[in-house]
Amino acid sequence: MSFAPFDDIQSFAAHLEARGDLHRIKVEVDPIHEIPEIAFRCVKEGRPALLFERPTGSPFPVLLNMLATDARIEAALGRPPGAFGEMLGRMAHRLMPPKPANVWGERSTLLRALNMRRAMVRRGPVTEVTGPPDLDQLPILKLWPQDGGRFITFPLVLTRDPVTGVGNMGVYRMHVYDRASTGMHWQIQKGGGFHYHRAEAMGQPLPVAVALGGDPILLLCAVAPLPEGIDELAFAGFLRGRPVRMLTGPGSGLPVPADAEFILEGAVAPVERRVEGPFGDHFGHYSHAAPFPVFRLNSISHRRNAIYPAAVVGKPPQEDKYIGNALQEMTLPILRLMHPEVVDAWAYYETGFHSLFVVSVRERYRKEAIKTALGLLGTGQLSLTKVLITVGPEVNVKDFHAVLLAIRDHFDPVEDFLLLPGTPFDTLDFTSFKMNMGSKMILDAVDRPDDRPNPPREHESFNPTAVHHRAERWRLLDDTLLVIQVERDPWPVLEAFQGLPEADAPPLVAAVSPDVDLDDMENLLWGIFTRFEPARDIRFAGARMVGAKPHFEGRLLVDATWKNGYPDPVLMDPEVVRRVDRRWNEYWK
Repeated sequence: MSFAPFDDIQSFAAHLEARGDLHRIKVEVDPIHEIPEIAFRCVKEGRPALLFERPTGSPFPVLLNMLATDARIEAALGRPPGAFGEMLGRMAHRLMPPKPANVWGERSTLLRALNMRRAMVRRGPVTEVTGPPDLDQLPILKLWPQDGGRFITFPLVLTRDPVTGVGNMGVYRMHVYDRASTGMHWQIQKGGGFHYHRAEAMGQPLPVAVALGGDPILLLCAVAPLPEGIDELAFAGFLRGRPVRMLTGPGSGLPVPADAEFILEGAVAPVERRVEGPFGDHFGHYSHAAPFPVFRLNSISHRRNAIYPAAVVGKPPQEDKYIGNALQEMTLPILRLMHPEVVDAWAYYETGFHSLFVVSVRERYRKEAIKTALGLLGTGQLSLTKVLITVGPEVNVKDFHAVLLAIRDHFDPVEDFLLLPGTPFDTLDFTSFKMNMGSKMILDAVDRPDDRPNPPREHESFNPTAVHHRAERWRLLDDTLLVIQVERDPWPVLEAFQGLPEADAPPLVAAVSPDVDLDDMENLLWGIFTRFEPARDIRFAGARMVGAKPHFEGRLLVDATWKNGYPDPVLMDPEVVRRVDRRWNEYWK
């Protein structure tokens, strides 16, 4: 049976409800903190998607967690996300070169590509009601207590390159300043930001349209880390197997999704900046406030019975766990097309995705994995990766325990460690104390038997007595990574491990703060990888220059503690937590 894509989030919500995977909350609930707290709990507990019918202060219901499980992602796509990846990979291999038999064999996929065109229509549901800009009518959320205000959490921001006309659709945070203006959080390495940079250099405002809602595939494509210049709307048409219906937005002149719930139109002027933030984000901390461009609205249109789509971002797990994981599976073939030696790759949602990326490589010559790592660190949004680990083709990149064992058996810092200071950094990563700039490190743990004529010896279990003398609270992972909790300066404790015999401590030792739960692997990965900057916060027993080459020896020590100058981790207001506790049964009637 062929898959018919959903036209909009309302039909998708109806589908979820029909199969018992959407719950309507009929009592009045406040978009300021209360709705986010409920949604966050429901993701952790695996509860249904949520439709809040009576958000305080707005006539529009709020839909959250619509893509917050693997099953919902598959329902939106009509198949597992990996199936699209396999289809793209198969087509790429069979059509190079494009022999007639292979072209015929891929005819269904090639016909599907015809849907990458846009289906322009004169009118659509999103233009049923039009009026002046008034963001106060929308149930825009405020997620966390220290947030700088309310912000639009799931906007599909549409722009065009002012020179080439190539379109872009991305999800960028929009801090609400007043009824008719918001911030536009164009982070580093974002397509919309490139368009604005070019328009600003020309002294021109950049027309912008913002869609809220639409086909759920459209929402996934807006987040997808596609190569620069590939139109997300065209990719959505390919995934849908049906062109995206578009109409010309009256307030921007840009093509906008005809089946969205709301369209906000206006422009971003050159030069103008305003402080945006702080906001809790997917690194689980508050991002620093900083000046960003300003979006000024001139019109809003919407359906008569519109639903406001929203998302919660913060300490993992959140809905973006499922979205990000699905997009990795879908786009892996594009990565393999550029790097045929890549077997698999995985960015860990627990670390905010960009902080830890593991790649398995089938080497065709010695140290090809390092070439691959450097190439990936120069590719699109992967250039924002902080820690990149390469492993052999036999290692499951999604299993952090398997990755640690590969490090234990095959990583030698003398030959297998690269530190890259002064590189582009994720805008939201605060650990370098300098926005958009930081450092990266590569750990090469590929097995190369020819480098070791003798098989590696059996590893002994490490001596817990030696650890107890130096740290009261600790956890040892796979005889490879020792994590210790400290309350003060971590370096005296960390350096106490540096001179120990091999049997008394593993090759990696990391210090974390007391708020990190050593027994929760998800929280542990978050607590390590979101809180250190490689060039400043790692040390080896020996580090010297041999000619122009850094020479590292001994254990790798990592200070992953929270430091003065870091923003706070996100925590909900205790009063909101108590209110939700008191009202919990009301929500589920």
